Amino acid sequence: MNKLIIGLVLCLTSSTYLYAAGDVAAGKEKSVACGACHGGDGNSEIANFPKLAGQNYKYLIKQMVDIQSGERSVPEMAGQLDTKNEQDIADLAAYFSSKTAIGGKTAADQLALGQLIYRAGLPSKQVAACTACHGAKGQGLPTAGYPALSGQHATYSEKQLMNFRSMTRTNDTNGMMRDIAARLSDVEIKAVASYLQGLY
Repeated sequence: MNKLIIGLVLCLTSSTYLYAAGDVAAGKEKSVACGACHGGDGNSEIANFPKLAGQNYKYLIKQMVDIQSGERSVPEMAGQLDTKNEQDIADLAAYFSSKTAIGGKTAADQLALGQLIYRAGLPSKQVAACTACHGAKGQGLPTAGYPALSGQHATYSEKQLMNFRSMTRTNDTNGMMRDIAARLSDVEIKAVASYLQGLY
């Protein structure tokens, strides 16, 4: 029991960043360049670029820090964060997390399998339900820095799961997403990504 508690505490604190509180108004001013790909309010209309609106504050900070340091490779973001300091990053995270995400639709032929994986997991493959970390409505777990997934572009979510599976993305907490994605087939990844797009 003690090991379980210690493991949970480590998991919940592993993505903690000691950043100053972000300022939403300042973040809006600093986000002008971001709008070209992510939309002015964080609701990207381009399926390859993630929606940032409504994303969890701590998660946004972690991703920007990881991209800035090179821990997470995102070629499309090359140079975008080079001049940003801690306050800039906190302000951008505050702004985008304050916005409301606009959801999409789940493809009808992906609904049954996507919903099954998200809500029940795949016990035969030792894949836990996504709800465990991302919540019933896909809002994530803000205190642990786990991302909101609801309404995210299916194309983007599918790419990230593929990247975790191929280990070209490795900035997940304790390798959890790499472990899960490694157990999913292309068909299963496509289905759960489509389900997320319509979940909100």
